[in-house]
Amino acid sequence: MGELGAFLKIARQNGLKRPVPERVNDFREYQQRLPVADIRAQGARCMACGVPFCHQGCPLGNLIPDWNDLVYRDRWREAIDALHATNNFPEFTGRICPAPCEPACVLAINDDPVTIKEIEVSIIDRAFAEGWVVPRPPSARTGRTAAVIGSGPAGLAAAAELNKFGHSVTVFERNDRVGGLLRYGVPDFKLDKAVVQRRVDILAAEGIEFETGVDVGRDISADDLRERFDAIVIATGSTVPRDLPVPGRELDGVHFAMDYLEQRNRFVAGDAAPERPISAAGKHVVIIGGGDTGADCLGNSHREHPASVTQFELMPEPPHERPDALTPWPAWPLIYRTAPAHEEGGERRFAVMSTELVGRDGRVAELHGHEVGPPPDFARREGSEFKLPAELVLLAMGFLHPRQVGLLQQLGVELDDRGNVRADNHASSVPGVFAAGDARRGQSLIVWAIAEGRQAARAADRHLTALDQHGEDRVGALLSR
Repeated sequence: MGELGAFLKIARQNGLKRPVPERVNDFREYQQRLPVADIRAQGARCMACGVPFCHQGCPLGNLIPDWNDLVYRDRWREAIDALHATNNFPEFTGRICPAPCEPACVLAINDDPVTIKEIEVSIIDRAFAEGWVVPRPPSARTGRTAAVIGSGPAGLAAAAELNKFGHSVTVFERNDRVGGLLRYGVPDFKLDKAVVQRRVDILAAEGIEFETGVDVGRDISADDLRERFDAIVIATGSTVPRDLPVPGRELDGVHFAMDYLEQRNRFVAGDAAPERPISAAGKHVVIIGGGDTGADCLGNSHREHPASVTQFELMPEPPHERPDALTPWPAWPLIYRTAPAHEEGGERRFAVMSTELVGRDGRVAELHGHEVGPPPDFARREGSEFKLPAELVLLAMGFLHPRQVGLLQQLGVELDDRGNVRADNHASSVPGVFAAGDARRGQSLIVWAIAEGRQAARAADRHLTALDQHGEDRVGALLSR
């Protein structure tokens, strides 16, 4: 794979980014593409390792050495076929996946890994530019129907695969536009929404139907679904956020991160401003939570030009190099990571616990907290107490489980100990009902969501095929036994 010995003479080259002073004044994507010659050179670095552990690092099992080699040999048309063989949406993963394949690269044992993510997004962007990505509807229909609840990456992947099998698929989305977190969670400066809509348009042209503004479980009951569809795939995501139970939580100006992110994405889309907008402009902003959601809030805040931004994380600062004793190669390393939003400014503090929010005239004005020791005790560090101006507090501490009131209760599916849908091999406790993505495994990565959607579609297809073989009809018939 690649050029023999190229990894010994060609250094890793990371993707380009727009300058910080430029990008914090707009919402265009910050990532730029390397020139074709440089991308081909990066593909040449892919070594002829006996076992390509990048496959193990990628939940999709992407054929990474294959398309690395094809790019190196300037065979881009074949490269997109190899990429699409395992990944429905490389334009999404190539932009926002954290690339667990790269630290699993054999080169990463003692060198910089192949720039897999940059090669991936270059392949798909060129494929669209060349007109190679076109709708491919199935040649025949099976006569079976499937409902997919949720249009995030897991739902879209499940719908795409079920449609390829020839089943008639309807995707239900409670929001007004298709895409789930891709649409209203991930900021435009990471994933332009034209990129999302382009793929949605292709899926629609392939025969998938989308019903937006439909909250399944409220606008449509589970019984309605059972009457209309032979299989149901739950891909609603993990939508119940973790709260901060401290005095002052009820003050105005304290919001869940997703409320802020959705408003900012709607602002970029040109939607009318809500009656009570959440804005960071000119304010002292505190973001509680150090993960990707917190970084997305940070990037959005920068683009509103706040007075200050501080991001807190309860856990201690991770090591800056792979701790082999804890996460040896090829495992995903637990190390200090810097998102592009962190490059743009703001203060980042680890091992901090927020204890109280203090307000003036009903609005948050100050945050009190202290530093803590390592888990599991998180013991208070004496003398570390502090107060911080806080006029906007964004809670980005992750998500607990899918919303259970409504659809899940009506379907009667079993839940696991964490409140997610219990689904072995993606089949829930209710015959004909399947689950995928964060609704099944908990909050996770986009690449896991796509992989889960694909696997749930296969499980649902086996169920639909069995219905034809045994003459059964619809989920409701199975449930009535």
